[in-house]
Amino acid sequence: QVRLVESGGGLVQAGGSLRLSCAASGRTFASYAMGWFRQAPGKEREFVGSISQSIGLSYYADSVKGRFTIARDNAKNTVFLQMNSLKPEDTAVYYCAATLSSPQAQKSEYAYWGQGTQVTVSS
Repeated sequence: QVRLVESGGGLVQAGGSLRLSCAASGRTFASYAMGWFRQAPGKEREFVGSISQSIGLSYYADSVKGRFTIARDNAKNTVFLQMNSLKPEDTAVYYCAATLSSPQAQKSEYAYWGQGTQVTVSS
């Protein structure tokens, strides 16, 4: 079992930055690939990016590539999502998720989810 808690969301102007954190419980955090997803009102939850277990290879959706960066600190059981050059279309609830598989874009591969944190980007 892994419990995930996101934090760091808020209101920011377009062009600004936010850093989201996702704190995980348990002693096996390093065994999990971590993903970030987001869901805007009326839309399906979509993949933002993911990071592998140990080497920390990261993957991104085209819509955020070059603006968002995922990092993890296995000693602190935490994964981060640094979001720069934010746009109004980045407004969504952001979720972190954990999988024992390889880092995936398919949300069905993730067994554990956080409760989400709201990010609102004003124009």
